[in-house]
Amino acid sequence: MDRMPTMFIPHGGGPCFFMDWDPPDTWDKERAFLEALPATLPARPKALLVISGHWEEPQFTVQKNPAPGLLFDYGGFPPHTYELTWPAPGDPALADRVQGLLRDAGLGCEQDPARGFDHGVFVPLKVAFPDADVPCVQLSLRADLDVAAHLAAGRALAPLRDEGVLILGSGNSYHNMRVLMRSLRGGGAAAVAGLDFDRWLSDVVTNPDPARRNARLAGWAEAPGGRDAHPREEHLAPLFVAAGAAEDDRGIKTLEDHVMGAVESAYRFG
Repeated sequence: MDRMPTMFIPHGGGPCFFMDWDPPDTWDKERAFLEALPATLPARPKALLVISGHWEEPQFTVQKNPAPGLLFDYGGFPPHTYELTWPAPGDPALADRVQGLLRDAGLGCEQDPARGFDHGVFVPLKVAFPDADVPCVQLSLRADLDVAAHLAAGRALAPLRDEGVLILGSGNSYHNMRVLMRSLRGGGAAAVAGLDFDRWLSDVVTNPDPARRNARLAGWAEAPGGRDAHPREEHLAPLFVAAGAAEDDRGIKTLEDHVMGAVESAYRFG
């Protein structure tokens, strides 16, 4: 089987792809990127393993729910956005495989048999895989958000790429909600927020030396605009797992979108 890439994708804001916005094309570029994603793969994935910025546990925890429901973990949106469906099946065997790989690498990993899909999973994947016919398993972040641990988790999970599993980090390359909400209310500055950090991050991800790439990722908080882009890094941490799973594959930037007054980017390895 062809080796799957590993990716970091933006998941937008709340149920953004399923509601009206002003201007109406606010999320069109990200929607088009997600719709096109399956056609960029070497084959149809056997399963999806998603690391979302919306699930943290003291230890890495893998979802082992054969039929996950949806967690509407957003607030203040139109009523119809709490009635969305995305009935992708879980994959308990994959959950066991994930736990085994992480534990074999010396990383603790628990299982959650009841966890549903949070909106960092079902919102982008309802666009990318609307038929919900590919099994999907979610893996939590570790709550300390330690870069080295998340890179190590990615390295441990890399063999899944040769087993038909698409590893997706789902977050945002810029996630300063104070700035984004100010822009949404019409009070944002004319300049696009996060450009300095986006330039730095894109330079790091596309570095051909994976050791150098990962070492620089560990210092992201000292990067230009780093803490402005991520006052807390839970939406960046899924990238660390994707980069770890990349092994020697060089990253490429696959999307740059200017939305809600900020820049959002996506990256692919392999």
